[in-house]
Amino acid sequence: MIFEVGVILLALLWALSLWFFLNYTKRQRELAAQQAIGDALRDQRIKDLGKRLDDYQNVTVRMGEAIHELRGAVATLPDRLERLEQRDPSSVTFTQAARLVGMGASVSELTETCGLTQAEAELMSKLHRNN
Repeated sequence: MIFEVGVILLALLWALSLWFFLNYTKRQRELAAQQAIGDALRDQRIKDLGKRLDDYQNVTVRMGEAIHELRGAVATLPDRLERLEQRDPSSVTFTQAARLVGMGASVSELTETCGLTQAEAELMSKLHRNN
């Protein structure tokens, strides 16, 4: 009888051990599946961030090129400004012609006074008489 009780206890112990083992392997599979999902999400996030970084780098390169072009355009401005400042003050500008039109000067007066062509004088007259 003791032998039979021992065999039954060993059988129960074996069944309990088997149940724990099966539960443990099931939990391990679930954890592995969850980890695989997490890894896939992380990999996708890394890929998205890499793409965004590439986009930012491309935009930065284009901005650098645009700034370089602007530097080239702006580099001539100090010389042009200096030339404008050194211009003969007796020469009449379009701004002065606009003032004359505002005071009622005719097209012929603009061509004589400002040295404008007939077309320029007519244009100045039409533009500034309406204002």
